[in-house]
Amino acid sequence: MLNNKKGLCAGFTLIEVLLALALVALLVGVSLPIYYTLFAKNNLDIAKNQVAQSLGRASFLSSASDGDMTWGVKILLGSVIVFKGTNYATGRDATYDEEYATSSAVIPSGLTEVVFNKMTGLPQTTGTIILTSTNGEVRTITINNKGAVSY
Repeated sequence: MLNNKKGLCAGFTLIEVLLALALVALLVGVSLPIYYTLFAKNNLDIAKNQVAQSLGRASFLSSASDGDMTWGVKILLGSVIVFKGTNYATGRDATYDEEYATSSAVIPSGLTEVVFNKMTGLPQTTGTIILTSTNGEVRTITINNKGAVSY
């Protein structure tokens, strides 16, 4: 606090402090929903890219006949797994699993398992993978019979 010419202390009044706090609260109140929306979109885009990259990796490993076996991708809540074998549930060698974490706020649906043929690298199943965030945003990944992944 500084003394002015009359010897009085200069400072902020209670109203000025309350107005400043109200302004800060208003800015925080407006920015938090925007932040959470952007955060959800970012998690969704990261999961979409991870799924697409995993599909490409499994196709490559199958076409390269790595381990003389088919490779596939299993999309679960919170992770994407590249596996070696004919299917995820019973026909895979779990020691070769490559697990990539994704946000548990991203919910997969539609096609959740794709296995690629040995030598050709072509998918045994085709369709659309749907990723949905908790705020309702949706991303789709489509894999066709030639193995092309579009998203």
